[in-house]
Amino acid sequence: MSLDTIISFEHVNIKVMDHLVLSDVNLSINKSEFVYLIGKVGSGKTSLIKTINAEHPLDEGIASVSGFQLHKLKQKDVPKLRRKLGIVFQDFQLLSDRTIHKNLEFVLRATAWKNKTEINDRIAEVLDKVNLGYKGFKMPNQLSGGEQQRVVIARALLNNPDIILADEPTGNLDPATSEEIMNILVSISESSRTVIMATHNYNLIKKFPARTLKCEDGVLEETNLSEADLDRLIQNISL
Repeated sequence: MSLDTIISFEHVNIKVMDHLVLSDVNLSINKSEFVYLIGKVGSGKTSLIKTINAEHPLDEGIASVSGFQLHKLKQKDVPKLRRKLGIVFQDFQLLSDRTIHKNLEFVLRATAWKNKTEINDRIAEVLDKVNLGYKGFKMPNQLSGGEQQRVVIARALLNNPDIILADEPTGNLDPATSEEIMNILVSISESSRTVIMATHNYNLIKKFPARTLKCEDGVLEETNLSEADLDRLIQNISL
């Protein structure tokens, strides 16, 4: 395994409730790499992401994520692994009863931050990173969908993770807002973080080309989508 490798899977079988979802997964992803994960609903994209963050335990194969051996991982070490990961959800999962600042403070305090000045400085830093430095006092329902998703990205960055796992982060957003989110995710990968993004938005893949992995028929494989391939996929979705 290369020194630049941050995620490595060797002959991994991914199961959910004893149901085999992806078989014999062999995967190597480097630091600072941007990787798309594509495939139909139910093909295994989310299951792979949940295996990376140890939500689904691994008992067949060998895997390493940010220095943690998933096949040997003890339950007490799962929180340590997850501090190396930032998760971006499609449905935001913001706490509706508190401001954006308090949402982010809640996460920091839950991960052992105690110094109020350091907490406030870190919140200001991540909100500035997603161009929301002036909206920390707002409630989630006062923000647009795109702004809420930017808060989710800010939340994912709080503990300075090595890896961002984004599961359909633009699924509920219009095309222009989706591009804004993509620009932020691409800039994050350019700042020495790995980004893995599950998506079915082939327009974005066409506009922001990157390495692409495909889940299909129980197998994960590298795929090289040409512009013609992407145009055909886009056309099929729009029919």
